[in-house]
Amino acid sequence: MWFASPGPAAAQQGDFNAPDLVLINGKVLTLDERSTVTEAVAIRDGKILATGSSASIKALAGAETRVIDVSGKTVIPGLIDTHTHFKAAGLSDYVVIMGRAKTVAEALEAIKAFAAKKKPGEWIVGGAWHPPSQLAEKRYLTRQEIDSVAPNNPVYLRTVGHFSMANTMALQKVGIDKTTADPRGGSFERDATGELTGVLVETAIDQVEKAVPPWTEDDEIRQFTIAESVLNSFGITSAVEGATEARDIRTLQQLAASGRATLRTGVMFRPEPPADLTAWEAIMSGNGASSGFGDDWLKFAGIKIFYDGGMTLKTALMRDVYPDSHDDYHGTSQQTPERLKQLVSICNRNGWRVGVHVVGDLGIDQVLDAFESADKERSIRDRRFVLIHASLIRPEQMERAQKLGVRVDFQNVFMWDKAATVERFLGRATADRAVPTRTLIAKMGLDSLGAGTDFPVNPMNPFLNMYVMVTRKDPNGNAYGAAEAITREQALRLYTSAASRYTFDEARKGTIEPGKLADFVVLSADYMAVPDDQIKDIKADLTLVGGKIVFQR
Repeated sequence: MWFASPGPAAAQQGDFNAPDLVLINGKVLTLDERSTVTEAVAIRDGKILATGSSASIKALAGAETRVIDVSGKTVIPGLIDTHTHFKAAGLSDYVVIMGRAKTVAEALEAIKAFAAKKKPGEWIVGGAWHPPSQLAEKRYLTRQEIDSVAPNNPVYLRTVGHFSMANTMALQKVGIDKTTADPRGGSFERDATGELTGVLVETAIDQVEKAVPPWTEDDEIRQFTIAESVLNSFGITSAVEGATEARDIRTLQQLAASGRATLRTGVMFRPEPPADLTAWEAIMSGNGASSGFGDDWLKFAGIKIFYDGGMTLKTALMRDVYPDSHDDYHGTSQQTPERLKQLVSICNRNGWRVGVHVVGDLGIDQVLDAFESADKERSIRDRRFVLIHASLIRPEQMERAQKLGVRVDFQNVFMWDKAATVERFLGRATADRAVPTRTLIAKMGLDSLGAGTDFPVNPMNPFLNMYVMVTRKDPNGNAYGAAEAITREQALRLYTSAASRYTFDEARKGTIEPGKLADFVVLSADYMAVPDDQIKDIKADLTLVGGKIVFQR
């Protein structure tokens, strides 16, 4: 319950310069350059008018000013998730929720229950999940298992973007059988007898993905509306959408234009690179837009390109051979280093900033090569190209990135429930050096970095992410790479002042200072003072975007 009252009517009657809203009696972490802590904030026309003592801010209130007394609670800038696929937060009515399944049997039961609500022949699609680390059996489902619970529906189960599963009917719908050749950069997994298992790897996903009927326009609007409110409930006021298709950009634009958006979004536009580079050139030149086009609610952050896979998928592109490899296996890439250079070059020539999904150290070598090659054609040094994830980046690679003005946007929370899987596949030493946050700050500077979640691959909760940054612990209390732990303020800045730089918005948001957008969060507990193990339990009690309350617990 929040105490709210009008300001002193007589003193400020008719004062058109009075704030619309003031928050008083708080512990306000402004995160300005001096890390100032103050008590109160005044807001007018969606922006911060002033900060200061409760008495000085309350004195600004006019007859129509709303006053909220936060009773000593901590107030922080609105949180910015620099890498998320947040539409997934609005899909619970539309897809099978697979994220809760702990065994193959539970996963199949979820599909069976969802299928019971569908007519024969209707597609069933699964929400994102991670079977190798999530299920006790540490494996993917087979098409025969899926057939056993949904024999009359085509079923397509996404995971985290590199592997998917399909049942027999789904494969039949698109004409895939055991004679179908593997596409370049992917494969249709087969068992020892040559029969399809239903597991689709990398580019083999596309054929089935494209056959899934699209949602209606109304469905999409509802999905994003729900999703934005879910992010607001965690104190998230801005996000970078990590791999956005054209249809989703249109939907987000409709939401923003209608005044219903409650989340500021930077989109990493992800067109599928065609084989023909002239076609890629046509997409990049497109209608003349480039990175930064848009406004405070929606803007193009850049172009997203996938390069390698992931640590828990055993597809990250590594300098060293995989520990259990018998065939000199170093991981996979979705294109050759030379083609990556060509794709990046074309983006750069057309004014697009590029963010590349890359995880393994060999992959990072090759992405930095591509960035350096592009830089020789047209400088990228003030354009903040991005290494997305870069989980296994090495110190000398950080120095290369820093010289190019390249950002790294990483996800510590990936290691919360997947560190043990990384250890199993790549060894303890590699698990300990994954997401080397302290070294990244030392080598590149806080402002070149940002923290995201990669939701729904990982939990959305920003305070869980900050907990992992500060402690490096998994759910069992095991610390991986304890020497890479960072301070609480550094973790919070990776979600605020540093994160705002991803979309070149450091003058607009990320701190609580006069003139900036009035995006902030009132917390359930004092982030700077609670014991370490309670950081992950902090909640947003009140979230404001543009001075408007978008969530209240």
